[in-house]
Amino acid sequence: MHQDELEEIEELCSAATPGPWFVRTLDDDSAMNLVAVSTVRDTGRAERWPHFDHREIVAATLVQHPRYVDSGDECWDENAAFIAMAREAVPRLVGEVRRLRALLANEGEG
Repeated sequence: MHQDELEEIEELCSAATPGPWFVRTLDDDSAMNLVAVSTVRDTGRAERWPHFDHREIVAATLVQHPRYVDSGDECWDENAAFIAMAREAVPRLVGEVRRLRALLANEGEG
């Protein structure tokens, strides 16, 4: 991975809504069992409006019931979990790449 790619990833991470992110299931006439990525943990109650704040939603899988959009492999829950996990993992991975590069550079100088 090149330096410019690392910088681009870091810029994307810092521009995004701060983490951590969580997967939530929401339900009302509009959300209809929506699987979403949120800055607030899921309560397990499939909250109905107005008991959830739309400003807490970072992204939505758009897979609702009835389904307006579908996923060929039906992994919408798993995909939402991956998105939420990536918010914390990607900055740590970039930091580790930078740490290892610095370590290798120091070994090359010695």
